[in-house]
Amino acid sequence: MNINILSIDGSIKETVDLPDIFNEPYRPDLIKKAVLSLQSRRYQPHGVKPYAGYDTSAESWGVGRGVSRIPRIKNGRRAARSPGAVGGRRAHPPKVDKIFEEKMNKKEMKKALKSAIAATANIDLVVSRGHRIGDLALPLVIERKIEEIDKTKHLEDVLKKIGVYTDIERAKDIKIRSGRGKMRGRRYKGKKSILFVVKEDKGLGYAARNLVGADFSTVNGLNVELLAPGTDAGRLVVWSEAAISSLKERSW
Repeated sequence: MNINILSIDGSIKETVDLPDIFNEPYRPDLIKKAVLSLQSRRYQPHGVKPYAGYDTSAESWGVGRGVSRIPRIKNGRRAARSPGAVGGRRAHPPKVDKIFEEKMNKKEMKKALKSAIAATANIDLVVSRGHRIGDLALPLVIERKIEEIDKTKHLEDVLKKIGVYTDIERAKDIKIRSGRGKMRGRRYKGKKSILFVVKEDKGLGYAARNLVGADFSTVNGLNVELLAPGTDAGRLVVWSEAAISSLKERSW
């Protein structure tokens, strides 16, 4: 399969063969498993103080007094320390030694990555994610000069000439989350737009960071979560010519 390489002015520069990795079958099950595995690694363990609720003089009265045997504070009758008492310990608190990481076999993770890369060339999947690509063919490959762009304004002009800047504008529609999540650091809900993939960062990462919903990665830094945010594969990816060449040279 051949693919056109576009110049930064939007015209077709040349046609090259597409790497075999884009023929990888679509595996949504592995992609979802891989994304959840990557997210679980970022989970920060939390728990209570080991002796929370124990800092008290309470002791049980024992039997034969006609009252329950829960600990009670000295010189009084008020219960303490037990889970049912005011200020007492929790019955089953969260513990920091609990393992939350969802492990995944290396071969499965590699298979999921290859499948997620191939999904970026599937027009149906890309459109179903809400990306706006017009009549462009996928995957979208641009000449090596794009890696040297270090100004956001210049990058915006390039995207407008190619015809994918409308996807950046789509991501500007940020909504306020409903419910209590808005009170806990998750007030706004944004959209993911373009993912820029290059072989080597020569300034494009600096230019792309101000684009709404856009992400940037090198070929060696790619992961399934970048290619399939929210476990949904088919993200709109702008590949550099050097990145495509790197995919061909990489031993999978």
